[in-house]
Amino acid sequence: MKDLKYLLAYAIPLTAVVGIVFRSYWSFFTPVFTFVIIPILEILLPVKTENLDEKSRISKNENKYYNLLLYLNVPIVFGIIFWFLGNLSTANYSTFEVIGLTISVGIVVGSNGINVGHELGHRKLQFERLLGKLLLLPALYMHFFIEHNFGHHLNAATPEDPATARFNQSVYSFWLTSTFRQYIKAWKIQGDLLKRSNLSYFSFKNDMFWYLIIQATYLATIYFFFGSFALIIALIIAVTGVILLETINYIEHYGLIRKKKASGRYERVTEIHSWNSNHVIGRVILYELTRHSDHHYRSHKKFQLLDYHDISPQMPYGYPTSMVLSLVPPLWFKVMNKEIPNEMKPLK
Repeated sequence: MKDLKYLLAYAIPLTAVVGIVFRSYWSFFTPVFTFVIIPILEILLPVKTENLDEKSRISKNENKYYNLLLYLNVPIVFGIIFWFLGNLSTANYSTFEVIGLTISVGIVVGSNGINVGHELGHRKLQFERLLGKLLLLPALYMHFFIEHNFGHHLNAATPEDPATARFNQSVYSFWLTSTFRQYIKAWKIQGDLLKRSNLSYFSFKNDMFWYLIIQATYLATIYFFFGSFALIIALIIAVTGVILLETINYIEHYGLIRKKKASGRYERVTEIHSWNSNHVIGRVILYELTRHSDHHYRSHKKFQLLDYHDISPQMPYGYPTSMVLSLVPPLWFKVMNKEIPNEMKPLK
């Protein structure tokens, strides 16, 4: 029965469906659920730090149920997007409803699209990686696959990593620096990968070109079937999903830094270079993304196997609550700066 807890990860798409069906004030149900109800539940419910025993670990690693949970997000995410976009020309939505539902669908793209795409992007099977890239498509963020796997996991908690927020950097500044630097870096990484394989930058194996073509085709399809207004809404949905992702990126490594050795190289990534959270609601809603310390320590591990390490820096609140907190920089700095290990803080 414990395995059923991850069905809660479908709660956010379900709230978006409720909004589309019932409209009116329900149009804002998803943001209220995500950033009001979940944070309240995280504060009220206990924190669970226990890890799996070896028998359970083997069983859960082989259980296809966990894979199916991830795969189902593909039809769910795309179904909600196209359902809403199709309704724009027939449902006679008010401006209030369009705003609420656009934000709601954008949150679905961030939580069940990009987040699940991230998990599948780390898998070894080509099929699963393909699904991961597909889930990045509605956010127009397919380059994330390259930069995250070949850049972020190598450079996390260093100044070279666009997705690591600096000490006292606000989330609003981070949205800009992370988004643009990651995109530029993805092109550079792709060029380096091609060079190592003795392939031209303009090779058919340049995935960045394919991502441009696929994303343009996605937008052209929306325009063709649903019109120009739906195209604009699709772009806003994409931006909303990206902002959600980058806010998570912000809290995952804020202020943490790896030491540089005498050789000029950085120390290897360990459990102390990512913020961890064991708040149960955030864990299941985000497929254990909140056990981010272990994810960076052992990036090959599936979400259901991630462990808690007592040496990992612990967030005072869960990830959804921390995301809300980060939107008020003075409050965020007051809460989080004192949690950063002293040896990682910049010299005054």
